[in-house]
Amino acid sequence: MSLRIDNQTCYFDTDTLHERLPANTVTVITDSDKPMSAVEVAGQRIHITEAQAGALTVAGATAGRRYLRATDGDSVI
Repeated sequence: MSLRIDNQTCYFDTDTLHERLPANTVTVITDSDKPMSAVEVAGQRIHITEAQAGALTVAGATAGRRYLRATDGDSVI
């Protein structure tokens, strides 16, 4: 997956998706199944790095991430 941000416009490119969106229409979320940040674009969930999530929010995306905590006793968190 490729993500490029230029002048508050986000360009998402995958094998099956090529989208250009204003940053203020994007929401960064937490995928609790994978504990990763993600965005939903054109009905597809795209996982992104924390650096990409930060860059998106700086560009104007909504920060909708939740911070997850491990509940297992042997967790390193």
